Amino acid sequence: MTEPAFQNPEFLWRNPEPKSAYDVVIVGGGLHGLSTAYYLAKNHDVKSIAVLERGWLGNGNAVRNTTIIRSNYLRDESMPLYELSLKLWESLSAELEYDVLFDQRGLLQLAHTKTEVNDARRTVYANRLSGIDAEWLEPAEVQEFCPIVNVSRSIRYPVLGALLQRRGGIARHDLVMFALARAASAKGVDLLQGCEVTGFDIRKNRVVGVETSRGKIAAGRVGLAGAGRTPLLARMAGIDLPIQSTPLQALVSDGLEPVLNAVVMSGLLHVYVSQARNGGLVMGAARDNYVSYAQRGSFQILEWQIQAALELYPVLGRAHLLRTWAGIVDVSPDASPIIGRTPVESLFVNCGWGTGGFKATPVSGFIYAHTLAHGEPHELNRAFSLSRFETGALIDEHGAAAVAH
Repeated sequence: MTEPAFQNPEFLWRNPEPKSAYDVVIVGGGLHGLSTAYYLAKNHDVKSIAVLERGWLGNGNAVRNTTIIRSNYLRDESMPLYELSLKLWESLSAELEYDVLFDQRGLLQLAHTKTEVNDARRTVYANRLSGIDAEWLEPAEVQEFCPIVNVSRSIRYPVLGALLQRRGGIARHDLVMFALARAASAKGVDLLQGCEVTGFDIRKNRVVGVETSRGKIAAGRVGLAGAGRTPLLARMAGIDLPIQSTPLQALVSDGLEPVLNAVVMSGLLHVYVSQARNGGLVMGAARDNYVSYAQRGSFQILEWQIQAALELYPVLGRAHLLRTWAGIVDVSPDASPIIGRTPVESLFVNCGWGTGGFKATPVSGFIYAHTLAHGEPHELNRAFSLSRFETGALIDEHGAAAVAH
């Protein structure tokens, strides 16, 4: 606990010592863990909650993403989940009394092939039937909405149109982390940084506590929310999760004059771009195709990403690369999350959000808090159980991910 990052001013959140026991222990101090703790305290009046974080709050995927928010998924199980998340985002700053700079600037998903056009049109119809805003734009309309997109027919992968969600956008990830941590702490949640889980106390197939680098902690219920490291945690409890953890890289340019007024994604070319308030262009790419827990990726992914960006946005040719980073995404076989019970009683899991974890921050905490409080899933996550990989009731969202899973 000598690491300066483990300490913070009390006006942000308290720095408590671990208690010997809690009603609920959440493992993972990222956005989903903090969101879960907040909603547990707020909506379910659970008084004794701890969030255990092996590093410091905000050292993982919480600030290693591209901050994109949207709800235009495809499957009947997914659409209401992500739509509730978007609605929660729309009031989150007011609720937390902390401006997270949520900016609904609109989100374009480009289509470059006839297959992508058909898939995007199908998503538009499915979204509209579910009450979610969605529009199809022809190439000329794409350029009118976002003038820097190259819609020339002579480029290698011409833009044939785009799916537009006007309510989509971005928020500031570090501010979201500060807001949730402050709100959870104010409601009595103990945020324990530098507290690594090293094992579980399991008796007669029921978890009764966790073993940590800061001592043993008894727990009535334990919720895993470790994102890419969740399979490692589950393995300590004898559970083999169907999750692959891989790096997902992003980069940011130096500050430019305002040139991009929307979030623009290309699944085929594997690049998605938005412009931050300070002028930096934030770009994401496809994930690296190897399992890793290192928060860095391979150079060729960045090279392909920049090539794609320059083809779609020639105006970016004079931008300079400022820095790169990688988060570790947890990808399930059907590209949908796993939220609910595990084979160990009182041990729950929330993982598998893949490349969509940031946008799901509010709803992930909302439904996981319900599940932890009642021991049963919320109606929105009933279909997202671990057992679907035994029953075959999969929720295939590979096509809605906008980049290659």
